[in-house]
Amino acid sequence: MRLLMHTCCGPCSVYPLEKLSEEGHEVFGLFFNPNIHPYTEFKNRLDSAKLFYDLRGKKLIVIEEYPLEEFLRNCAFRENARCIYCYSVRLERTASVAKKSGFDAFTTSLLVSPYQKHELIKELGEAISKKYEIEFYYRDFREGFREGRQKAREMGLYMQKYCGCIYSEKERFYKETK
Repeated sequence: MRLLMHTCCGPCSVYPLEKLSEEGHEVFGLFFNPNIHPYTEFKNRLDSAKLFYDLRGKKLIVIEEYPLEEFLRNCAFRENARCIYCYSVRLERTASVAKKSGFDAFTTSLLVSPYQKHELIKELGEAISKKYEIEFYYRDFREGFREGRQKAREMGLYMQKYCGCIYSEKERFYKETK
């Protein structure tokens, strides 16, 4: 199967790309992540994804636009539901590119992380699949999260400390004082 995998970063792509390739799938990556803030973090993750795909001899499609303002407008005053928008916009772009480019299906490296809202990603992927008339290839890759992270460290890939958005950065680093 020819798959287009949304790629949030290099480290999260390691395990899914290896497993899918081992199973005989032809996997291409797609980097589109308008949620990542600040821009220096976006650039670090993009560079890491490029490095990883180069090391593996795989193709990475990069959408280098950075519509941060659009992301913030769609999340402002809906911070508790921001993940719905965040996952949707990235999966929709992946499905759109996959459909236009003749892929058999699309998926996402987000499915490897135990920190992501796995059932929400699956639900949105399936809905977007119907909208774009292309299969969403669902697979729970979480069993390989630690293995993928270890391999990413060994490759010297940039390892981020939060999901990417400004809200998750605050949740990760800000500790309220009383």
